Amino acid sequence: MPERRCAVTWAEDRTVRIAGPSAGPTFTRAVLDVAGAVLTWPVLGPTGLPAAEIHDVGQAQQWLWAVYGERTAAAVDAAASGAAADELTLPEQPTTLAESAARLALGHWAARWWPTSHLDGIPALEPDVLGLELAALTLDCQQLLDSSGELEGAELLQEHLAALDPLIRWRQSAAPPRQLDRVLRLIDDAADNAGLDGEALRRLRSALEQDHRPTTTPLDLSELFVRQQEFALTAGSRRTATGRVIARGSGTNDWCRYPPGFVDAAEDAVSWTAYALGAGRRIEVEVVADIAAPTGGVHLAAEVRVDGSPPNRVPLARRDDVWTGRADLDIPASTTPGIDVGILLPGFDPGPGADDRAAREAVRALARHRLGVAATPHGSEAAHPDPFLAEIAAATAVEEDF
Repeated sequence: MPERRCAVTWAEDRTVRIAGPSAGPTFTRAVLDVAGAVLTWPVLGPTGLPAAEIHDVGQAQQWLWAVYGERTAAAVDAAASGAAADELTLPEQPTTLAESAARLALGHWAARWWPTSHLDGIPALEPDVLGLELAALTLDCQQLLDSSGELEGAELLQEHLAALDPLIRWRQSAAPPRQLDRVLRLIDDAADNAGLDGEALRRLRSALEQDHRPTTTPLDLSELFVRQQEFALTAGSRRTATGRVIARGSGTNDWCRYPPGFVDAAEDAVSWTAYALGAGRRIEVEVVADIAAPTGGVHLAAEVRVDGSPPNRVPLARRDDVWTGRADLDIPASTTPGIDVGILLPGFDPGPGADDRAAREAVRALARHRLGVAATPHGSEAAHPDPFLAEIAAATAVEEDF
């Protein structure tokens, strides 16, 4: 079995680390909070075993041996006792628990960072379908979790029960995904463990107790799941200024500066136009909204810099399919300014980061690849892990639309 070298180190902040922190921006890392530690996998690289930052060695010992092996568990215990850093040889092939944890972490990544984009043709993942599968995976990873993690699984189940009846119907169709039956049985077990009950859960239990007899009637997944209505893109058609255009361009769409579901993930979703209005200058900003973007009560902002000046905040309001806003610019009338525009949510924004355009494009490519695998019957066998049920539903619905 292939092996790799891995260091177990004791940091000044009293954290024990297995391997180094994952490189790359936040949206390229799948993260899972477990008992006494945080596990991290690279989304754009090979999965393998995770990097770990262990803040409570006693808690972590309940799962360390099952993820990394007994030698690593012992090395972590020794490092926490002040022993010198140790370098271990770890098997390259993950354990069953490590594979389940990696899948759960990737699912949480998809819930946060999936690059939904009308402009780029990347459909949204149905959140209730993904949420139920995450609830099932949480039960599968119970050995890793403390009481708060187990509670999160029960909350996921309750929050996303709307997708349970459609999943039952999908299971009864002519060609259900191969992992669907197992997901539904895990959901049943999770509900039982959490003491949950209700009509939908009783229907699930009844369906699982009956002989599985698929129907021959084709199933239209685009009708099975409640989907957001598509909207007609009209960005760029609502210019309100009547002055002379002096500059226009695309801004920076940094996914880390606003919550998920606010802005279309395309790189060119942010556009701006600067006008001359007599001796004055004005900028108008338009940002293509994600189909799940809130329609009221929340306001994004554009951060406008002119020739490297301090940023000027321009409030944006949601109107149909775009966030829009405008502001006067304090620049000499005789100059053609250099303008940079970024989008953020005040109070959420961690500040501008590095230029991560290449990483964002790599994530879009990953999403397209996963949807391609999901759209291929049995395409997940061998080289690829099973896609999530939400990915299969999204990929199939796109095919049916065309």
